[in-house]
Amino acid sequence: MSESTASGRFSLSNGQSASISQTPVMGMASFQETVLHEVEDGARISAMFGQPVDGGNIRLWAILSQDRQSLLLPLCTETDADYPALTPHCTQAHGFEREIWEQWRIRPQGHPWLKPVRFHAPYRSESAGTSDAAAPEIGVMPFFKVEGEEVHEVAVGPVHAGIIEPGHFRFQCYGENVLHLEISLGYQHRGIERHLTSGPDPRTLHYMETLAGDTTIGHTTAYCQILEALSGTGISVRAQVLRGIALELERIANHTGDIGALAGDVGFLPTLSYCGRIRGDVLNMTAVICGNRFGRGLVRPGGAGHDLDTALRHELQQRLNAVEKDLSVAVNLLWKTSSVMARFEGAGAIRREDAEMLGLVGPVARACGLERDVRNDMPHGIFQFTQIPVSTCSSGDVMARAHVRWLEIQRSITFIREQLDSMPDETVTTPLSPLKPDHIAVSLVEGWRGEICHIALTDRQGRFAAYKIVDPSFHNWFALAYALRNQQISDFPLCNKSFNLSYCGHDL
Repeated sequence: MSESTASGRFSLSNGQSASISQTPVMGMASFQETVLHEVEDGARISAMFGQPVDGGNIRLWAILSQDRQSLLLPLCTETDADYPALTPHCTQAHGFEREIWEQWRIRPQGHPWLKPVRFHAPYRSESAGTSDAAAPEIGVMPFFKVEGEEVHEVAVGPVHAGIIEPGHFRFQCYGENVLHLEISLGYQHRGIERHLTSGPDPRTLHYMETLAGDTTIGHTTAYCQILEALSGTGISVRAQVLRGIALELERIANHTGDIGALAGDVGFLPTLSYCGRIRGDVLNMTAVICGNRFGRGLVRPGGAGHDLDTALRHELQQRLNAVEKDLSVAVNLLWKTSSVMARFEGAGAIRREDAEMLGLVGPVARACGLERDVRNDMPHGIFQFTQIPVSTCSSGDVMARAHVRWLEIQRSITFIREQLDSMPDETVTTPLSPLKPDHIAVSLVEGWRGEICHIALTDRQGRFAAYKIVDPSFHNWFALAYALRNQQISDFPLCNKSFNLSYCGHDL
């Protein structure tokens, strides 16, 4: 249900839809004033994006998360020209305004860091057939430079050792001390959001399952919640339980892998070896449910593509018990090893107030002391009926990011065990009705990296006029650069792994 305000604005609950006509097109000054006021009052920018409309204008949308009220506030304005940038007054808008400029050539005047995000051809010029429609060369841009005697530059990537996605990191250093890190992405850009317009179609679900392969459950759940909101379809509690179990298994598997990789980055091989094997055990639990280790085929519009009989539930309980026991031994080895703690503590620290300023999400935000978790702030699905305690730490460093992951693993195991013990006897699939025309829907899911945000706008035929996706990595990449300031460059691999952000999830 949408909630109107005295000013004519309206709020949505997570996983709800409303007629686009309910959203007044504000003047630019009023739009900016509202965004800045709401952020100052505690709201967050979950998404900002542009949408072409009749007359050649670009409609700018902002989706603000009001966590304290568990509401989402959609705002929009229109422009065909440059506008005063929000970024100098609201750091959270930084990446979004760069993206809008790159895609639609609407320049945010006064933006301090207006550089390409993904290096693709501008959509507006492309549609108009003008000469500047060619895509710029990836990675070619004016990098920030620190001048001074003995200041040197270190370039890393985009090609890295091992099997890893490409990304370019450029350090300005004084000796071993990092003065500035600039991160250039875009090498994984596939133009998925553009392919989603005029959908949904038979390939749409495939795109969602492969947006970021390690977050198949998170992104597919967000998409299915969009379709269910736009069609007015409610799914069974049993299907909600299955989705919740799958989401938490995805969290456990990736957090386990990250803790092991952190151990590897400081040369502590016992935990590295154990966690690599245990991560595989957790992925195999997902495969037991649906036949795929990453969960493809499990989450489906209207519910779930697979069910659990009594024998499978018992098998999962047994596997879960073994994982819990083995993980406890492997992870506690870390906390008991002083040489490991000496490397973790104090490395790449971010203060709570800086985390708020940057709009961080997920374990990175919670490691800075922010109690920010979609499962509690904007509960949907099974999380409307059962809560998982928010896991936080206050130091904001590598140690805190590792510790938050361990707390979340334990609480996810408890959640899964409880759900397996009390699954209701219902069907797991509900047929979808046609999508409502001229509607907007917003869906948030707490993926293992943090808040996943999907927004759909339908046209008069009930097709996607626009579809926007914000992976949690989009919020957090700049924070990695921030965390490296005044750190030793030798600690970069450790800090980088403690964030473990997605390249392809950023480059949609």
